[in-house]
Amino acid sequence: MSEPQPRSAQRDLYRDTWVRYLGYANEVGEAFRSLVPAAVVWLSYGVSGSYVVADAIDKGKKAGEMPSPAADRSTRMTVAVVDTFVWQALASVAIPGFTINRVCAASLYVLGTATHWPVAVRKWTTTVLGLLTIPVIIHPIDRSVDFLLDSSLRKLYPSVGKPSSS
Repeated sequence: MSEPQPRSAQRDLYRDTWVRYLGYANEVGEAFRSLVPAAVVWLSYGVSGSYVVADAIDKGKKAGEMPSPAADRSTRMTVAVVDTFVWQALASVAIPGFTINRVCAASLYVLGTATHWPVAVRKWTTTVLGLLTIPVIIHPIDRSVDFLLDSSLRKLYPSVGKPSSS
């Protein structure tokens, strides 16, 4: 039985540090959509997308560092990159971005039809509601994406071990 590694050796830059919050940049961008130019929202997607790509590359490199025959190494690296990229693209960018976009659009519409508040107040209220929604949706989306991938893509992987992307 091997000794457990020190906590610092197990720390994942993309999951256990402030860098993880870069994956949420697009949700913040969506929350502010009614207040900022569209280019700012697209920039937030660029930040989140860069985070996804960097995490996938990192997981592929880590999978490649494990000693094994060359064929297993290549397969393990490919599985790690694909699984991490797909998981992160869905759980960190696509699904939460769409969700926050729809929450904000719906709240702006409702506030516009149900209140006589000034436009600026409605937009700031929408932004605050969007920001408050982010922590509520994170874990349900993560679990749903795990279930989706476990039920589909991950069944197609060769048996080199389940990737640890989520």
